[in-house]
Amino acid sequence: MPESGHQERIGILLVNLGTPDAPTPDALRRYLKEFLWDRRVVDTPRILWWFILNGIILNTRPARSARLYEKVWTKDGPPLLVIGNRQKSALTEELRRRGHTNMHVELGMRYGRPSIQKGLEALTGHGCQRILVLSLFPQYSNSTTASVSDAIETAAKALPSSIEIKQVNDYHDHAAYIGALAESVRETWKENGKPEKLMLSFHGIPQRYADNGDPYPDHCARTARLLAEKLELEPAEWLASFQSRFGREEWLKPYTDETLKAWGEKGVKNVQIACPGFAADCLETLEEIAVENRKIFNHAGGGDFHYIPALNDRPDHIRALADIATSHCAAWVDNSPD
Repeated sequence: MPESGHQERIGILLVNLGTPDAPTPDALRRYLKEFLWDRRVVDTPRILWWFILNGIILNTRPARSARLYEKVWTKDGPPLLVIGNRQKSALTEELRRRGHTNMHVELGMRYGRPSIQKGLEALTGHGCQRILVLSLFPQYSNSTTASVSDAIETAAKALPSSIEIKQVNDYHDHAAYIGALAESVRETWKENGKPEKLMLSFHGIPQRYADNGDPYPDHCARTARLLAEKLELEPAEWLASFQSRFGREEWLKPYTDETLKAWGEKGVKNVQIACPGFAADCLETLEEIAVENRKIFNHAGGGDFHYIPALNDRPDHIRALADIATSHCAAWVDNSPD
């Protein structure tokens, strides 16, 4: 698609969850206050939750979380933001390579900085009248994708009414996404051999959310099944599980940590673990999975443990994101003046 002076500019806003500004208790307190006050994340009645959040959690959790973030913080900043900026640059180059020189890419975070509002404002500043929000949550959940929708609705009020915005709700079964996941696993097999068990660990949500109709567990199950089929795995060779639970109520099962402990106790000799729901490595993958869950497995008697990195800015992942973005923008491109 050649560049034209009359081509309408289209914006692509990549959105991820967010990260604190620094690995310090004060920065974590600000970040957690915004994150945990979101009704989509915690739906406890507001008055009760205000006292729990401000009276207990924000006085105890920031210091511990800061110590964990220190372990994964890079010289360039938090992994999620560093990788997000690389994804933004790589997607820009891939779109230009395909001839979409009228498409501009920005990065926004649901919580923290750069905010979704700043990302939208940057795109309108480029002259984009139509904006596609590509949330980097392959599996839809009310606690992530719907929360992004809330933020978009709020931010859009400050934009000109002529701006058209639409959102990619999920891409849990997109062929290019599944293909990139499969290739990342195969590359690990080439270097480390095929494991006795492949675990596919997704971020958990309370079981109650799923009981109330959230499609997230179904999306995770389909992603895992399609990936296992692509890898030609037998049912006994892989398992989908859920990590990062918080609080005392029941969350989606099986739990990643408890499963790894059970496998270790049974003498499983080799485990590899991938996290298909994370488009970029972050605290939950680099520390919770690669460090803490490794310890759980090994201390229970397990053998080799290998974490397969998130897709990050792998070329096949960037091509998948470009496929998703351009397919959702197809009507805009077809109807734009040439």
